[in-house]
Amino acid sequence: MGRSRGGLTTKIHALVDANGLPIALKLTEGQAHDGRSAADMLSGLGPGQILLADRAYDSDALRASLATQGAWGNIKPMPGRVNIPAFSPYLYRFRNLVERFFSKLKHFRAVATRFEKHDANYLALVKLAAAKIWMRFMSR
Repeated sequence: MGRSRGGLTTKIHALVDANGLPIALKLTEGQAHDGRSAADMLSGLGPGQILLADRAYDSDALRASLATQGAWGNIKPMPGRVNIPAFSPYLYRFRNLVERFFSKLKHFRAVATRFEKHDANYLALVKLAAAKIWMRFMSR
């Protein structure tokens, strides 16, 4: 748990598939930068896969690591970027699947209110809620 002016903060990082179901989950401190935590989560991406990410993940290092894996990053570039990489606004619209997953995750009271103060216990609650989201999808 990170400490900030507002108190204890935690960021949940999620990698979801094309159905909006979680593949990988990770917690970081609230004050930690998003882009630095992405490298170890993206090791499972393979050739031909596309990563849809927001501006926080826009870095040349992340794009280079994706290229070595054979994947492509459709990451919205930062506004002050000089060399603007290829970006598809059409594909970026599908990033709403990640936002929908977080919306479903916030329906679980223990996750939304962060009852647990220890990071391992909180991650377990997040994973339990993600498993329930998977079960709802599979029971259709």
